[in-house]
Amino acid sequence: MQATGVVFELRVYHAAPGKLGELLARFRDHTVKIFDRHGMKSLAYWTPLDEPDKSNTLIYILRHPSREAAVMNWKSFQDDPEWKSVRDKSEANGKLVDKVDSTYMAMTDFSPALR
Repeated sequence: MQATGVVFELRVYHAAPGKLGELLARFRDHTVKIFDRHGMKSLAYWTPLDEPDKSNTLIYILRHPSREAAVMNWKSFQDDPEWKSVRDKSEANGKLVDKVDSTYMAMTDFSPALR
């Protein structure tokens, strides 16, 4: 198991019913920029093509310098005043996310390098 060094974080957001569009807009307009400011490198974002996940799921991968940095990155992100403001405004009519799944991953020695 990789104790230090680069780690990848797979995140799956299960949007509240009817809220995926608003969640995608929040990421597009605000969240990704705030992630960057806190050392969280966005690698890619996806939405599923097929139901039932198509209408309520956002999947993405972040790169962190280390597992320890990931913990600090998330803490500083969650404490960010701009993030708190964006979150509160976007959730004025209810939460956008019902559930988040997060998995930390280490690159295998046979995987092609990610940019």
